[in-house]
Amino acid sequence: MTTGDPPKSPTPTDRALVRRAQETRERVIARLSDHFAHDALDVEEFERRVTVAQTADNPADIEALLSDLGDLPDGPVAATKAVVPTVVTALAPADQEREAAYAIFGGIDRGGTWTVPRRMRIVAVFGGANLDMREARFPPGVVDIDVTAVMGGINIVVPPGLAVQMHGSAIMGGFAEVNRVPGHPDPDAPLLRVHGLTMMGGVNIEMRLPGESARGARQRERRQLRAERRAERLLDRKR
Repeated sequence: MTTGDPPKSPTPTDRALVRRAQETRERVIARLSDHFAHDALDVEEFERRVTVAQTADNPADIEALLSDLGDLPDGPVAATKAVVPTVVTALAPADQEREAAYAIFGGIDRGGTWTVPRRMRIVAVFGGANLDMREARFPPGVVDIDVTAVMGGINIVVPPGLAVQMHGSAIMGGFAEVNRVPGHPDPDAPLLRVHGLTMMGGVNIEMRLPGESARGARQRERRQLRAERRAERLLDRKR
C-alpha cells in the first residue's frame, strides 16, 4: 500500500477472528480469575496472564494461558459465574455522554452499579478521588477519562476483564502506565483509556476481583507470600 492510500476496511473474516478472540479472552480471563480467587495463582502471575490475554489477538495464544492449570474443586463453571461477571455494556443516555467531577480539598468515592459516561474528567486538587468500576456499566467501544491531580490522588479500580490503556505525565509525582489492549480490539467491547497529568500527586489503577476489598487484596498477597515462604523452607529441608 502506497503512502496516502485509505486503510482497508476489515473483511467479514477479520471481524469474525476479532470477535472469536474477544469471546476466548473473556472466557479465559474468567477462568484465570477463578484460579486466582482460589489462591492457585499469585498476584504477579495473575496480572501477567491477564495482560497477555488482553493484548493477544490469536485465540490459540489466549487459550494456552490455561494449559498448565487444572480444574478447581468446586467446578470451573460454577466458580466462574460466582466470582467474575462479564463486563456489562449499556448505551449511555445523552445526558451521560460527558461528565466532570472535582475533588478540591475533599474527596470523591464512586462505586457499586453506575453507568460510565463516554467521556469523563476528574480533577483532584488537595483531595482524592476513588472510582470503583468493577460493577459499572460501560458503553461499547472507547471510554476516555481525562485526569488531573495536583497535590492529590486519583485511584481507579477495574475488573480483570476490562481492557485498559493508561498513560500520562508526572511532575514530582507518579502516573501509572498500563497497556492491556489487544492489537485489534472488538469495537463492541469496552476499552478504558485514562490520560492526563499529575503534579506532586499520584494517579493509580488497580485490578481487583468483584467484591474484593483493598484489605482483602492485601490479605491475599500476605497469604500467598507466607505460602511461598513455607514452600521454600520445605525445599531447603529436603536438600
